[in-house]
Amino acid sequence: MPEREPARLAGRVAIVTGAGQGLGRAFAHRLAEDGARVVIADRNGDAARAVADEVGAAATALEVDVADEASVTAMVDAVQDRYGRLDILVNNAALFSTLRIGPFEDITVAEWDEVMAVNVRGPFLCCRAAAAPMRRQGYGKIINISSAAVLLGRPGYLHYVTSKAALIGMTRSLATELGPYGITVNAILPGSTETEVPRNTVTPEQISRLIERQAIKRRQVPADLLGIVSFLASPDSDFMTGQSVNVDGGAAFL
Repeated sequence: MPEREPARLAGRVAIVTGAGQGLGRAFAHRLAEDGARVVIADRNGDAARAVADEVGAAATALEVDVADEASVTAMVDAVQDRYGRLDILVNNAALFSTLRIGPFEDITVAEWDEVMAVNVRGPFLCCRAAAAPMRRQGYGKIINISSAAVLLGRPGYLHYVTSKAALIGMTRSLATELGPYGITVNAILPGSTETEVPRNTVTPEQISRLIERQAIKRRQVPADLLGIVSFLASPDSDFMTGQSVNVDGGAAFL
């Protein structure tokens, strides 16, 4: 009987933010299946612990507010204390499903600032904290979850689309700064993906129009994104950085 191949991420340690539900939960399961020890980071501590229980012994739950500098610093310190290293950061936490759809003039300054705090400042703080141990190791993988909505110029939630466009710029600039240390930084742009999370941001009519626009005529699901997350977290992508990978069934082309 042939020997089983070792898991591609064996010995690696990953943080997935916003992993208490939705895409983050799916990403955490896949990275653990690939052999990584996964930190389930979420503002909802109960949700994080529930997903860690699902994933099993390879997972640890942490209650984290990515918009808060002290909370992010404590997260990375805790990972260092427990595992002694950090190899993979998936910046997935974002405000989206609870946002109101409407004209940009109706977005309040408070709503705008809240989205920017979580969706832009959050990844910045997480990248800044994670970069230190990755530099020491001479290796690391940062994966920013942007959105294909940026490519489509989707109306109705300008604050969200703007925040996800910012992540593309952040990805490119960080790739240049961190490349000399063996750290890659790439972005994934998912299309509208059906998860267990209720959402106010996409109507059934919009979903139908999106599917019609796609080259692949079906609703996107989390499984459609797991392969690219696994690839970008693995040594297979060691010479790829600063890239934005669009995974939306062919609704938009880069």
